[in-house]
Amino acid sequence: IKMAGDCRFPDVGADGSEKNEEMEIVVNVGGVRQVFYGDNLNQYPETRLAELINCLSGGYDSIFSLCDDYDPGKREFYFDRDPDAFKCIIDVYYFGEIHMKKGICPICFKNEMEFWKVDLKFLDDCCKTHLSEKREELEEIARRVQLILDDLGVDASESRWKRCQKYIWKFLEKPESSYPARVIAVLSFLFILISSIVMCVGTIPDLQVVDAEGNRMEHPTLDSIETACIGWFTMEYVLRLISSPNKLHFVLSFMNIVDVLAILPFYVSLTLTHLGAKLMELSNVQQAVQALRIMRIARIFKLARHSSGLQTLTYALKRSFKELGLLLMYLAVGIFVFSALGYTMEQSHPDTLFKSIPQSFWWAIITMTTVGYGDIYPKTTLGKLNAAISFLCGVIAIALPIHPIINNFVRYYNKQRVLETAAKHELELMELNSAEGKATSSKSELEDLAREGKEGPYSSRLKVSHSDTFIHLLSEEKHYRTRLQSCK
Repeated sequence: IKMAGDCRFPDVGADGSEKNEEMEIVVNVGGVRQVFYGDNLNQYPETRLAELINCLSGGYDSIFSLCDDYDPGKREFYFDRDPDAFKCIIDVYYFGEIHMKKGICPICFKNEMEFWKVDLKFLDDCCKTHLSEKREELEEIARRVQLILDDLGVDASESRWKRCQKYIWKFLEKPESSYPARVIAVLSFLFILISSIVMCVGTIPDLQVVDAEGNRMEHPTLDSIETACIGWFTMEYVLRLISSPNKLHFVLSFMNIVDVLAILPFYVSLTLTHLGAKLMELSNVQQAVQALRIMRIARIFKLARHSSGLQTLTYALKRSFKELGLLLMYLAVGIFVFSALGYTMEQSHPDTLFKSIPQSFWWAIITMTTVGYGDIYPKTTLGKLNAAISFLCGVIAIALPIHPIINNFVRYYNKQRVLETAAKHELELMELNSAEGKATSSKSELEDLAREGKEGPYSSRLKVSHSDTFIHLLSEEKHYRTRLQSCK
């Protein structure tokens, strides 16, 4: 809408202004026209639309501080904004709350609300949840991009030891950084598998040997392989601890605690074997060593470090505590009810296997989970009917919360893939802007060369092209805006 040169302001009353309640204004947002009345807009005087009512008496400066253009003949304000978001925002004047339509970016919608000066408190709770989730996704993308940029960047002011620490950390923690790092990750994965296999194979009686006291022990070859694996795990943990940028966070991390639990039993057993005999009886030492060797099963959890699927499963279970709690509650109630009924109904049989209600808990557990070992079973007709009802209820109780847990797993898995793709796109956009910056620098050098009139064999044919669509790289003080920053 172009403003004519002889435009005049709307007529006002004798007191210098129209009555706000009776005033009618027309708002054109991206080609969509909407008529508003003062009594509706004045409900929220702090908003931009309400300020339009009082801006007419302030002249063009006051008008154009609120809108992009104005047609005084039609009394129409023009805004170059998103019309779909505007249709949602104006609901606040009629219903007192706002809902986002499906398909609108929550971050962009938040920016639109800020432009129209509508407080976020009017946004419905369901839409606020969606907004917070999108904000968390953007923060995660920014964090991933920043981590990649930190890995690519080299600070010349850092000491040699700092640079060495960063190299070791990237070498051990980020397999995607280089080919040797991928080789190390594969080796670590193989050592975990070999160590787990050796732990299982070492329990086969035919592969065990008998010591001088007649006690069975692992084969020396398997023991040597176990020692080599523990040496690898120890070296890996120590190097990661030394190169870690945050030692406290590293030590308290769950996966690093698992690493310590996988290594510690070997050294404690070794210490007890050589020194414990002097402090306690030999039988007590052997029992302690055997108990510690069982803790070696913790090393299987080290696979989660190299498996995104296990990490996704862990996160899905973590987010599904409510559903898992409901599942346990359903089972607990059913176990208590059916075990008590089973005990009562089986008391009339002389050869009953239900000796007490606590003993019946075991029968209720294996029945409701449809395992059915058959070590305890009902013998009366009512007891069998109770058993049939119990396992039907068990199937239903287990099936109901499973679907939300699966949804959490699928949602998180897809979300991680989307975040990874978005981070790569941000890096590609940064590279594109960087390449355009180099092109701008080259063009500036050619312009300077032509301006200074330096003679050369091709100076007469030197032409500098210009394009209105060329994206100039901003100076270092004015960092270019990526799509991520624009959404924020």
